[in-house]
Amino acid sequence: MSASSTPYSGILLLNKQPGITSHDAVMNIRNIIGQKRVGHTGTLDPQAEGLLVICIGSATKIVQYLSNFDKSYEAEIYLGKSSTTFDSEGVITSDMPKAAPDFSIKEFSEMLDEFRGTFSQKVPAYSAIRVDGKHLYELARAGKEVERPERQITISELEVISYIKPRLTIRVTCSKGTYIRTLADDIGNKLECGAYLSALKRTGVNGLLLENALTIDEVEQLHKSGKLKERLLPFREMLDFSCIFVSDVFKEKVISGATLTSSDISGTDGSFSSGDRVLLKDKSGNALAIGRAEINSSEISQSTDSKIFTYSRVLN
Repeated sequence: MSASSTPYSGILLLNKQPGITSHDAVMNIRNIIGQKRVGHTGTLDPQAEGLLVICIGSATKIVQYLSNFDKSYEAEIYLGKSSTTFDSEGVITSDMPKAAPDFSIKEFSEMLDEFRGTFSQKVPAYSAIRVDGKHLYELARAGKEVERPERQITISELEVISYIKPRLTIRVTCSKGTYIRTLADDIGNKLECGAYLSALKRTGVNGLLLENALTIDEVEQLHKSGKLKERLLPFREMLDFSCIFVSDVFKEKVISGATLTSSDISGTDGSFSSGDRVLLKDKSGNALAIGRAEINSSEISQSTDSKIFTYSRVLN
């Protein structure tokens, strides 16, 4: 527990070092601060490093809502060899038919055009995704070949940082569920020289930056000095959905999941359609609950008997 004996509650930006799992990182934070309610919003592979967004205390209520954010990476791709795992763990020692190309950065950028935008990506054979109740990595280790599932992903930024043959370094911003390992393998297949992910660093999550993150050692030092709370971000500010403002009277009823009526609404911010995720906020802008809109924002003022809002999570 902290020096003040008050439980922590908020968002911690952690700089995970390579060699530990995301679960290990969470367990380390739990042990340091003496709290069980700690979780992360998106796994980093053990070999990867960089930004891990950690939710502590009441902030664990919004883990699922932060997991969908776009993420940014710097990735080093080794050209000229392939890997069964698409990373450095399963490198195949035999040389590929083609060597790593003598491309300029401009030529690489042009070649990467087909990997920008929205498309289907197959998950790696060595991944935790389940097929017929089994993890893919279990099936792969048993020598069983199965059809790997595909995901619709979006790569909104793909920039070449450097190329020192055979190592290509790129910057990627992508949607949830994107495998940078698969991207590396796909690039190798495109060049017909093979490739694997040799290093990966997550640099950002929806505007949250690695440069503002703490190492585990720094977290421990700040906790011992009673200054860790100053580095936690208010979790309600992480939620940037459209919102419905409610009256002061209704504000007190949110905790019990009271039904929202048009007379309880003092205004809206942003447009939304029926089925969209929205926030309930008080007049000061404090988020009270997350839920689903049952009508369009344009219909709020005309609503009488219609259901307006369905609760998903109360943020007390």
